[in-house]
Amino acid sequence: MKIEQIYTGCLAHAAYYLESEGEVAIFDPLREVQPYIDKANINKAHIKYVFETHFHADFVSGHLDLAKKTGAAIVYGPTAKPGFEALVAEDNQIFRVGNCLVKAIHTPGHTLESTTYLLIDETGKEHGIITGDTLFIGDVGRPDLAQHVIAELTEEKLAGMLYDSLHNKIIPLSDHLIVYPNHGAGSACGKNMSIETTDTLGHQKVVNYALNPALSKAEFIKVLLTGLTAPPAYFPSNVLLNIKGYESFDKVIDNAMHAFEVDEFEAIANETGALVLDTRNAEDFKNGFIPNSINIGLEGSFAQWVGEMISDINQKILLITYPDKVEEAVTRLSRVGYDGVIGYLKGGFESWLLANKNIETIDRAAAELLALKYNEKPRVIDVRKKSEFASEHLIGAINMPLNQINNYLAEIPKNEHFYLHCAGGYRSMIAASILKQRGWNNFTEIRGGFAELSKTGIPKSAYICPTTLL
Repeated sequence: MKIEQIYTGCLAHAAYYLESEGEVAIFDPLREVQPYIDKANINKAHIKYVFETHFHADFVSGHLDLAKKTGAAIVYGPTAKPGFEALVAEDNQIFRVGNCLVKAIHTPGHTLESTTYLLIDETGKEHGIITGDTLFIGDVGRPDLAQHVIAELTEEKLAGMLYDSLHNKIIPLSDHLIVYPNHGAGSACGKNMSIETTDTLGHQKVVNYALNPALSKAEFIKVLLTGLTAPPAYFPSNVLLNIKGYESFDKVIDNAMHAFEVDEFEAIANETGALVLDTRNAEDFKNGFIPNSINIGLEGSFAQWVGEMISDINQKILLITYPDKVEEAVTRLSRVGYDGVIGYLKGGFESWLLANKNIETIDRAAAELLALKYNEKPRVIDVRKKSEFASEHLIGAINMPLNQINNYLAEIPKNEHFYLHCAGGYRSMIAASILKQRGWNNFTEIRGGFAELSKTGIPKSAYICPTTLL
């Protein structure tokens, strides 16, 4: 039996490749499925099953394209009601992959159909569990996502179901089993995931708070729901795409790969109302960009921030990328359901410059500049998460988390200079581009963010002032 974790860092996502005797099963594939097909072909194997642990919220799965291209059967756990042909397993149903077995164990709580798959090797030994979002390393899945699709559900009900699943289905399993979760640290599907992406179940029983046998159901529900922040806005849309179906990835790529000359690009942007999305890094963006474009750099958590900041998943998009990064940008957008790319600027931003078109810039400065100005009590806006701000922040700074920035535009002055920062400069440049697009010009973004500011003598605090935490 060969089991391989295929981890995609920008989404903190893990898919799994299981192979035995020329047969393959893929678990929770990403949208672009050709790499799985290529891996099977290299091994002279064929893909028999596509197992889905649940209807995902944080990405669009590749189950439909993979099934269409390979003839594989799509498998969901009990209670799933997909809008396409699929096999809905019974609890404890067993599937054969070569000489290995895959046992579907219904573990509702993250969602109603959430299912853990127990892997049994050729000798009959139980090897590991592919847990989806039921159990992570150091955490468990958040129980508030399904309620955005099924109105009568509450997060308390789902949390109670998750407690039962963990205590009745997962904890009784053998300690030696390897836990293979769907996500690691950085995913919004949990709140305290480890940077480790596998572990033994026995060790998790010791260190994972959610598997503590002394925790009552009421206590578990309280702990699980405490500190749970609102999920990213795009999650419900992704759930529906995974349930109902979506455009094939190949078609999405075809629709997007239109290279427009400068004048045509400008005309199409004006005619269609398409969002001009610049995916270059922050340093290049600040030196010059197309007016009204926004910056979300490919080098960071690109897809997640697109989902947070672009409210309409059907938004038409025109891309500005480095010339060799167009397909990567389209692929990463499609992973979270943003299939509306209609083309890109041929030659990238350099072609815009060569055409002598108008550009805008962002005033970006080193942390030392703010340190020199600090005695003048400048206005400082920190766009990190509330938890980051609470951990440590500049005294006097105002917290406006990036994913909520639109809610605070009325609080940001247009007639008073201010400074803008995040942890390292990625998120603050997104915020800067949005503010520029909305008409703000009187600010300076800090290169290196709080990481650099913390090296200066600016006084800091780990306490939140209620009047400044927005």
